[in-house]
Amino acid sequence: MRAITFSTYGGPEVLQLSEVPVPEPGPGQVRLAVRAAGINPIDWKIRSGAMPNFQVSFPHVPGLEVAGVVDAVGEGADFAVGDEVFGWSETGAYAEYALAKTVAPKPASISWADAAALPVAGETALRVLGLLDVREGETLLVNGASSTVGRFGAQVAVARGATVIGTAGSRNFNDLKSLGVVPVPYGDGWVERVREAAPGPVDAVFDAVGHGVLPAAIELRGTKDRIVTIADGAAFELGIPFSSGGTQSREVLTEIAGWVTDRGVRIAQGNSYPLDKAADAQIESEGGHPGGKLTLTIG
Repeated sequence: MRAITFSTYGGPEVLQLSEVPVPEPGPGQVRLAVRAAGINPIDWKIRSGAMPNFQVSFPHVPGLEVAGVVDAVGEGADFAVGDEVFGWSETGAYAEYALAKTVAPKPASISWADAAALPVAGETALRVLGLLDVREGETLLVNGASSTVGRFGAQVAVARGATVIGTAGSRNFNDLKSLGVVPVPYGDGWVERVREAAPGPVDAVFDAVGHGVLPAAIELRGTKDRIVTIADGAAFELGIPFSSGGTQSREVLTEIAGWVTDRGVRIAQGNSYPLDKAADAQIESEGGHPGGKLTLTIG
C-alpha cells in the first residue's frame, strides 16, 4: 500500500511516499480503507523532533485522525466489514490502510473530510469546556475562536447558553457572527475591546492558540481560576492549567458526532490535499494560518 513515511527527524522534505505492507488487525482492532485523514500541528512537531515525549520508531507513518471503511476485523472488534467509521489511528492515518481500536460509526450526514476533522478538535474542546465548567448565562472568552478547536468549543458553549467572546482575525468575523459568537480583533488593545464587547465580567477563558495572552487573561478574570490553555507553555510558570492528552473513547466520538448531527456544530474546512502532497499540507499547517481544517483525501 501507499503511505507517507519518514525515517529521520527534520523538515517536510523528510516525508516520502512509500510502499509499505498492508497492516493486519490484531485483537480489538479494525483495518480501515482510509478515505480521509486529519492534519494536526502535532504531526509536524513529531516529524521535526520537537516533541521529545513522542519518540517514534522508523519508518514512521504520521497521522492521528482517520475516517474510512472497515476493511478487515480483528478478534473481538465489534464492527463489520463495510462499516463507515472515524476515530484515532494506531498505525498512522497518512496511508491507504490504517489500524484502529478507538472508532465510532460515522453518521451518513457527515462527510469524510468532516469526520476526519472531528476527533482531536471535538475531544479537546469538550474536555476544556468541562474543566472550565461553563454554564448558561455566563461569558466565555475564546482566544483563537476561528481555530478548529476554538470554533468547535465556541459553538458548543453558545448552544449551552453562554455568551461567547472570540478573538480572531477580521477575515473570520462574519463566520463567527453566524455561529453566535461576538468577535473581537486580536492584537494591541484586545483586552479593552473584550471588556467593551462583554455584557459583564468574563467568567472563563479558553486559550486555544497561545501567543502570550495568559497574563492579560488573568487581568480580565482578576484571578487565575477558570482559565485553561491548550497552547501556551507559560501556563506552568503562571499556575494556569495546561490541558493536553484527553480521553480517546467511542463514547467521546459519539458525543462529538452528536454535536454535529443534532446540534448543528459546523466544521470549517480548509484545503484538502492528495496523499502525495502531505508535505505541502504540513507546510501549510506549520505556517499557522490554514483558514480551516486541513485534510488528506485518500481512496
